[in-house]
Amino acid sequence: MASSKIKSEQNLASLKSTVETTSALITQLQSSSTPKDSDGNSNINALDLAHDTASLIRAHSTKLSLLIINKPFTASAISTVLRELVSGPLPGLASAVELCNAAKYTKAMSAELQWRAKKVFMELGTLVKAIPLDGKTLSEDLKNGTGKTGGKGSLASTGVLWEACDGVAELKKLGIAGLMIKKADEYRDLLKDALEELQEWGEEESDGSDDEDETAGEQETTDGVDTSAQDAVDSIFASQRHISSEDPDKIRPRLDSAQKRLRLVILMYQAVIKRRFKTLPHLPHPEIETKPDQDTGIINCVDEVMDVFKKIPDITDELASAFYELDGVGIDKRMDECFFTGFAASELLAKNWEGKEDEFTVWARKFQVAMKKGWQDLP
Repeated sequence: MASSKIKSEQNLASLKSTVETTSALITQLQSSSTPKDSDGNSNINALDLAHDTASLIRAHSTKLSLLIINKPFTASAISTVLRELVSGPLPGLASAVELCNAAKYTKAMSAELQWRAKKVFMELGTLVKAIPLDGKTLSEDLKNGTGKTGGKGSLASTGVLWEACDGVAELKKLGIAGLMIKKADEYRDLLKDALEELQEWGEEESDGSDDEDETAGEQETTDGVDTSAQDAVDSIFASQRHISSEDPDKIRPRLDSAQKRLRLVILMYQAVIKRRFKTLPHLPHPEIETKPDQDTGIINCVDEVMDVFKKIPDITDELASAFYELDGVGIDKRMDECFFTGFAASELLAKNWEGKEDEFTVWARKFQVAMKKGWQDLP
């Protein structure tokens, strides 16, 4: 009986030490896991490694979650799970992040894996902190997060960790092409939202000077009252004026032209997704050692295109703001930026991945002509 108690105390002491070691490693990996400029293990696929290690972390977290809520509390079993995590999956996931450099996997994939892996480390750290060190399983409150002690509970933490692991594992299935399609879809949706907002704004009519008279009347009736807060709110909405019927600055024709060309840019995103990203060759190439120049050229092109695709929604937001301000000069400036950037994207991808012209090449030329038409004739 005494020896059993001593053994239990030793196992608990060992668990405390193992928890400290695991937590320290997780903290280190969160800050130090970054892509390396180059690697000497070109035969190791970073996305395959990330998938396998994330799957192992998910499986171990399931064991861990069950061990800390089910009786009897077995400190030695929990220590075993933690040691297995420390010896393999955790450093393995960090290695995957290091191997997934931009030169070989594109900037977007490199950044995406790093971000998703750090989320795994963070959520695993939360679960490890939930491990009871008093030799007892978690209470119902700590398990379910009922609110008495705060926190979301170990079961919820496990679920969030599962999602994070699935997110890392998903990158293998997506591949570089799939991630580019996903990102391009997101940017295209932002453009659709901007177009819809501009359409709604353009349909609203300006109240003109009547608004100003009404506002002045309201101010006269609030003598002695601090209206600074209301003034701040009014100034925000005042910035979104509407096109008057006279339209002396020719905002309406600019808006019509902008809407047409935004629709063209949205079509360009769709065409690129279908004709270029969906036909992107598998990267990194299985035999990248023999085709470094070809793969590097494709990756550089993809990086440039995605930089452009990311930039266009930001410019479009600025364009919308210029319309809301009825700023003709600002509209023209942002319009030029937006559409010249669209030209750049179509030009980068004019030829296919083998450097040959195809159906998209013809479409891109028509797209560029359509973008120019009309805008140059605006007053």
